[in-house]
Amino acid sequence: MQLQEWTMEEQEQLIHFMTTNTWPYHGNSHPARKLIEKAIEEGGYESDEVKTFWVENDQSDKVGIVKIYDLQDEIPLFDLRIADMSRGNGYGPKALRLVAEYVFGLHGRKIRLEGHTRQDNLAMRKTFERAGFVKEAHLRQAWFSPKENSYYDAVTYGITREDFMAGTTTPVIWEDGEKGRVAATSPRIPDFPESFESERLIIRAPKMGDALDVWNAIVNSMPALREWMPFAQQQPELASTEENMRKAVADFITREDLRLHLYSKETGEFVGSSGLHRINWAIPKFEIGYWLASEFEGQGYMTEAVIRIQQFAFEQLGARRVEIRCDEQNIKSRSVAERAGFILEGTLQQDSLSPDGNVLRNTCIYAKID
Repeated sequence: MQLQEWTMEEQEQLIHFMTTNTWPYHGNSHPARKLIEKAIEEGGYESDEVKTFWVENDQSDKVGIVKIYDLQDEIPLFDLRIADMSRGNGYGPKALRLVAEYVFGLHGRKIRLEGHTRQDNLAMRKTFERAGFVKEAHLRQAWFSPKENSYYDAVTYGITREDFMAGTTTPVIWEDGEKGRVAATSPRIPDFPESFESERLIIRAPKMGDALDVWNAIVNSMPALREWMPFAQQQPELASTEENMRKAVADFITREDLRLHLYSKETGEFVGSSGLHRINWAIPKFEIGYWLASEFEGQGYMTEAVIRIQQFAFEQLGARRVEIRCDEQNIKSRSVAERAGFILEGTLQQDSLSPDGNVLRNTCIYAKID
């Protein structure tokens, strides 16, 4: 991993990078070309106060960009952005450590380096913490989002020159005003969107109106589903599918289970069902499950969905572990896990019964960790 200084000759590359990726936690999540051109012209990416660097991985691919500004001050700030397709690979903390190394290596003895983000941007907050930064401020309703026309809390993280040079982390002591004790914060479930997209799919929370789509897909896919899915042992009644949908909607609201339905962006057709199950918010960890309507098999939809859902889990939900569990003999399901980059951690022998309850089967456990 390295930082490669951006030059004015790379203006088109910068504009392409900024306008083709999405920045949901920035003031402008989809900056327009003219806005970037104006910022470049006015010295917003290169001047005595500002320097911009490409973030390059070990293969010299440009996976992100970082702008360091207020360079004439003793306390510079930065703006780090990782490309959509490169998120979830651990590039952020490595890049941020390189930024700190650059700043504290400058002449003039910089005192500290700091950055700000929205309170619910868990991916960036993890990046700060893993790079040795410390949370130093929590500002209520200080971050305005034009897209949602609402305010969010903001947080500030910083690292001092002394801590960076010593390789230490000095926590801030938050006093409660009475006993001077460190404030304890209760773990909480983060806020997160109920809909997001991949290249070809809309991936969203279940709705009661989905029941007929789901029922039709199950009925038409019974031969393929019966071998692996307990719910497909008998053709379901529409009423039972509606009842199941009602529970799925309720579980999503209470965050006990996060079923996700997959719809084609092009045609609006129901493609399949996935989601994050067996949730442990204390870690947090999740298990991805999935099934596909037979007419969409062999087109890469489920692999695409799983890649996007695990990205959502790590970036939006703060996941530390995501699993996929499947029958050892379910080659299609195992192939999805492997194509999505999950690692086979082990196989549990005689761990489960076949969906018809007649045969003992082995369970493969695939996982990704962050």
